[in-house]
Amino acid sequence: MQKLYLLVPLAPLAGALLSGLLCRKISNRVAHSVTILLMIVSTVAAAFVFRDVLDGHTFNGALYTWLESESAHFEVGFLIDQLSATMMLVVTFVSLMVHVYTIGYMHEDPGYNRFFSYISLFTFSMLMLVMSNNFLQLFFGWEAVGLVSYLLIGFWYTRPTAIYANLKAFLVNRVGDFGFLLGIALVLMYFGTLDYARVFAQAPTLAANTIEIFPGHAWSLLTVTCILLFIGAMGKSAQFPLHVWLPDSMEGPTPISALIHAATMVTAGIFMVSRMSPLFELSQTALSFVLVIGAITTFFMALIAMTQFDIKRVVAYSTLSQLGYMTMALGASAYSAAMFHLVTHAFFKAVLFLGAGSVIIAMHHEQDMRKMGGLRKYLPVTYLTMLIGAWANAGLPPFAGFFSKDTIIEAVHAAYSAGVPGAGFALLCALGAVCAGGFYSFRLVFYAFHGKERFDTHASHGHEEHGHGGTPHESPLVVTIPLILLAIPSVCAGWLIGTVVFGDYFGSSIFIAPEHGGMAKLAEEFHGVLPMILHSFTTLPFALALAGAGSAFYLYIVKPDLPAVLRAKLGFIVRILDDKYGFDRFNDWFFAGGARGLGGGLWKIGDITIIDGFFVNGSARVIGWSSTVIRQFQSGYIYHYAFAMIIGILLLLSLLLSGSV
Repeated sequence: MQKLYLLVPLAPLAGALLSGLLCRKISNRVAHSVTILLMIVSTVAAAFVFRDVLDGHTFNGALYTWLESESAHFEVGFLIDQLSATMMLVVTFVSLMVHVYTIGYMHEDPGYNRFFSYISLFTFSMLMLVMSNNFLQLFFGWEAVGLVSYLLIGFWYTRPTAIYANLKAFLVNRVGDFGFLLGIALVLMYFGTLDYARVFAQAPTLAANTIEIFPGHAWSLLTVTCILLFIGAMGKSAQFPLHVWLPDSMEGPTPISALIHAATMVTAGIFMVSRMSPLFELSQTALSFVLVIGAITTFFMALIAMTQFDIKRVVAYSTLSQLGYMTMALGASAYSAAMFHLVTHAFFKAVLFLGAGSVIIAMHHEQDMRKMGGLRKYLPVTYLTMLIGAWANAGLPPFAGFFSKDTIIEAVHAAYSAGVPGAGFALLCALGAVCAGGFYSFRLVFYAFHGKERFDTHASHGHEEHGHGGTPHESPLVVTIPLILLAIPSVCAGWLIGTVVFGDYFGSSIFIAPEHGGMAKLAEEFHGVLPMILHSFTTLPFALALAGAGSAFYLYIVKPDLPAVLRAKLGFIVRILDDKYGFDRFNDWFFAGGARGLGGGLWKIGDITIIDGFFVNGSARVIGWSSTVIRQFQSGYIYHYAFAMIIGILLLLSLLLSGSV
């Protein structure tokens, strides 16, 4: 079975190497055929592994030891259990759909082969991350997905905005990764190993240990370690305040928006915290920190999504909000609910991103929804699949997003009832985000697909690349088939909630402390999918989601002129949301401006004044002055030398007579 485990990540790696190293020698058809064929191999192998795990066969072992240092072993190994097998299946399936979709979306791009190489390499990196059984391999996958995402976001490297976006993503993630690396260093320092199993086994014995970051102030070892690890998750999973990179990453081609922001890179942090549940469960402070950060991200990013006009940015801010839901679930010790929402979100968010790409193709690469409208009759398949995605994203029954989202809200409510610090604030944010989610999800559908046509069929737009004018038409099959295949689980994946969330699906791969019994109580109250749907009609989250969707219908279908009036009357609030709460301006002023100011100061004071002015030029001036003085005594006249000798003798005699010498 180990050969099958190896096949899952190595197949996309082989595709990446073939299409990348031979990108200028092979045709586009060969490049996409090879990478897609190898992705199919990886997906099928992941499906077999998944089935094998369901049959009760797990694996945890080293495949290769590349360094030994005293008692520490640095290894390449796999941990194949319910958690990793689920991620493997989701990552490979969504990646396969993106590979197929790319044929239609990127067919005219000169970097076609290079793009296929990147997305296959990205898939390999993500698989190495989720299959790892130790922190070192986890960090390798963590950094590899960051590197490849940098290449993908800046794929169109001739465009300044793309270069700015990928640099921004890279730098922001380095902030999170610095905390992540410090957390791993603490693990190695105090646990003496980087192997998951051995670290988790020792964790209870070190729960009472403290460290002094500042002299005289003791901190819990596990609290500091968990928070540092979570800072890494804040970067990768775009949590407040390290969320600023994700919306700008829309500058990359649409397929990578689906790949990075649906099932892979941004969910790496959620997976990591779930994997580290034996550590996080021993620190209530760390859990509350996670809970509050997730709550802030959920609500405040949903508000921004309500005012965006770029169709991809609406979906991007929606992703931020949904990631906040998952993070809240982690903080409420509802790891199974977080992972379930990760899976359902992967499907319906991939539908929304790829559907947005289909719209962009039809609109000749126009992304502004103000220049769309009435597309329903031109793009029937895209419209239906995006409607499904929006319905699931809004959390309305009976689609997939409803089950996972409502379970998270119930888990946060249970945490609030149990007196978990920060749970009350998180519950309010979650309920507010439900209403905002219903609004922005259906606003996108109504604004782009309904109402009057606001596009010019004779114009040629070039937001992503230059297209040709004409009437919009449905995308080719290589674009619509992945949409349909992803829309199916967006409808029905949530129906597995009884097994995945309230059953023993994750087994020992997730640990929940006995005192955190919120999910156990919810399991007792769960009586099946149909009763859950019927009960939801009487709940506050359903009313709020319906109110949000109804508001979008009224504003963009019944009274389409009213949104402009409201934007004018709510100008101050809208400006705050359009400005994204000023985070970008603050970062540009404080961090980027501060770095430039520090660099300028070091250059002017340190380099010019001190090094060049004092040491280099100053030493030259001192030597020049001293040479001028000494030159007075080296005149070449004998009487000058005789006078100097006489004066010298007099000084020596004076010293001798005074007894100094």
